[in-house]
Amino acid sequence: MAKGDFTRSFAAWMQGRNGADDLARVTSTLAVILVIVALFSGWLWATWVALALIVYSDWRMLSKNVAARARESERFMEALGPLRPWVATPKAAFTEARAYKHFKCPNCHQKVRVPRGKGKVRITCSKCGTSFEGKA
Repeated sequence: MAKGDFTRSFAAWMQGRNGADDLARVTSTLAVILVIVALFSGWLWATWVALALIVYSDWRMLSKNVAARARESERFMEALGPLRPWVATPKAAFTEARAYKHFKCPNCHQKVRVPRGKGKVRITCSKCGTSFEGKA
């Protein structure tokens, strides 16, 4: 078999399937964590839950009903709320958290970000124009 044949045939087989979306990645990661916990704790139930999560995530990735899987994944990401960036793009969220401090406007609750390390700063909300102070 020539180099790359497997990759091409696998890509052709996956054509029209859902693939790895955010929900599948989260369930797979949780399954790996549960397997590690089960190894060190001896909890048999954690192994069974991890196996169920792996089967569920594989089923999601191989599903041909892409529209339904996309709706499920979007509902899951909406339910995460403020944790959404940490699940969708963890590296970018970590970089953002290290570079900026986030404040909420006391008037309209708009999120405002300020570069870290600036000390005590006066912040003006871009949405409502309210000024407030914070320590960046």
